[in-house]
Amino acid sequence: SLLRGADEIGLRKPVKAEFGGGMRSFSCEEDYIYENIENELCFFSSQERQNIIRYWLENLRAKQGESLHNIHFLEGQPIIPELVARGVIQQLFPLHEQRILKRLMKSWVQAVCEAQPLDDICDYFGVKIAMYFAWLGFYTSAMVYPAVFGSILYTFTDSDQTSQDISCVVFAIFNVIWSTLFLEEWKRRGAEFAYKWGTLDTPAESIEEPRPQFRGMKRISPVTSAEEFYYPPWKRLLFQSLVSLPVCLTCLALVFLLMLGCFQLQEFVLSIQELPRILRFLPKIILAVIVTACDELYKKVALWLNDMGAL
Repeated sequence: SLLRGADEIGLRKPVKAEFGGGMRSFSCEEDYIYENIENELCFFSSQERQNIIRYWLENLRAKQGESLHNIHFLEGQPIIPELVARGVIQQLFPLHEQRILKRLMKSWVQAVCEAQPLDDICDYFGVKIAMYFAWLGFYTSAMVYPAVFGSILYTFTDSDQTSQDISCVVFAIFNVIWSTLFLEEWKRRGAEFAYKWGTLDTPAESIEEPRPQFRGMKRISPVTSAEEFYYPPWKRLLFQSLVSLPVCLTCLALVFLLMLGCFQLQEFVLSIQELPRILRFLPKIILAVIVTACDELYKKVALWLNDMGAL
């Protein structure tokens, strides 16, 4: 059930006041201590249900010898990410709930000069999206102060150079003070939202999406005593030293030589006075083509190195 999934991902939920209140990672063994546990439909928000289902899908792992059509999976290999990489699945996304979208359309998109429904945004889109719009709204409101002060300063500034210089210095000092106060106030505001949404004391690794592409041998964790995949650090270091580093250095050397060759070609072309004007742009065109081709090549190399070396 969704409760078991919430337990697996360590979803943080509010605790009833008689049990101490605050936020705590959900546990099926103590499910009675959480608010609204009596109604599972109200207990989870739309975004939380989507996270649990996505976690299950991305952590469907293949058994030994399991295959689908012509795709043969390794034991313990995630099925969905492999199918996405092979092009069998193009995209994985949840469907919208039109009822909630219409409510957000009225209270958020169509509302003018009203506070954003940040709690509703958090429940539907998640903490990251809600935190972004909370910061965006706070930043937009805070920009009113330098806008008003700058307009007043511009109005009373004379046209002579001395007056303009003084105004620039005054406005710069104001911006330094304003930016400092803005950052400190956002720290406080952001901490309030993080506490309210249950992510204030959550470790960063638990907020990030899980990486089901991780491969390794199964073992019992010496910390949590739970089964986990383990990849020896010395193997990762060996790959990075013998493969990743030489490949990166080779790519850098290749780019440097190609760029140097284009510069030499540019000097050679400019030294010939009889060449048509359009041919003088030939080295720059060649350099642009090389940069585009190298960008595509290095992108594929980077993805391969990430899959192989950042296990």
